[in-house]
Amino acid sequence: MTQPIELQELLMSRKSIRKYKPMISVQYIEELLESAFHAPTTGNMQLYSVIINQDEKMKELLAPTHFNQGAFREAPVTLTFCADYNRFIKWCEYRNAKPGYDNFLSFMTAAMDALLVAQTFCLLAESKGYGTCYLGTTLYNAESIAQILKLPKFVVPIITLSVGIPNEEAKQQDRLPAKALIHHEVYEEYSEKYIDRIYQEKEELPDSHKFVKENGKETLAQVYTDVRYKKEDNEAFSAKLLDFLKKQGFMQ
Repeated sequence: MTQPIELQELLMSRKSIRKYKPMISVQYIEELLESAFHAPTTGNMQLYSVIINQDEKMKELLAPTHFNQGAFREAPVTLTFCADYNRFIKWCEYRNAKPGYDNFLSFMTAAMDALLVAQTFCLLAESKGYGTCYLGTTLYNAESIAQILKLPKFVVPIITLSVGIPNEEAKQQDRLPAKALIHHEVYEEYSEKYIDRIYQEKEELPDSHKFVKENGKETLAQVYTDVRYKKEDNEAFSAKLLDFLKKQGFMQ
């Protein structure tokens, strides 16, 4: 294991890791999770649960829900962070309190809790020399994942992290300049000229030119709108997710 890294240095140099060495201490992962559970949480309710998966049979079942990504298949351990009102609702009911959490706001509250603890774990793990990768596919196939993980009503998978000891020298992803993301006092609208300036570096990267050429597009933006995150896909997955939220007890 490497020496601890100073937090700002860690953030400025972090990379998503998709290839891992086969061994990992699950006990140590649980210790890191215990520390991560001190992350901020709404009303001190801790509206999340974490499912640890390392069994190969379970990974085989789950892999298709993550589109068989190498980052999932190669990871010795994956963590699914869930928005979880089930536990809190049961506590309320067992204490003669009437819960009113069958609504979208409550789902968003629990989802934020889950994401806060996931990011806190991510920073802790990476500071100890582990590699991680966020799998955004979790919300795309939330219902299928929930069925495999046997999630009860009021529990929704939000994000999955692959975790392990890195077995690659990954490339750091580009980021927009900080000034493009910071607004003072009020939101400052982006002019076309300013958009040109802040996206110029991203658009001029060799990988960006490669993506545009490979997909037969005119601009990098078209790769996002026409190939990677298409309107019809967004609408289809949105409909699936909203339907699942209703089944899980939210959106009533």
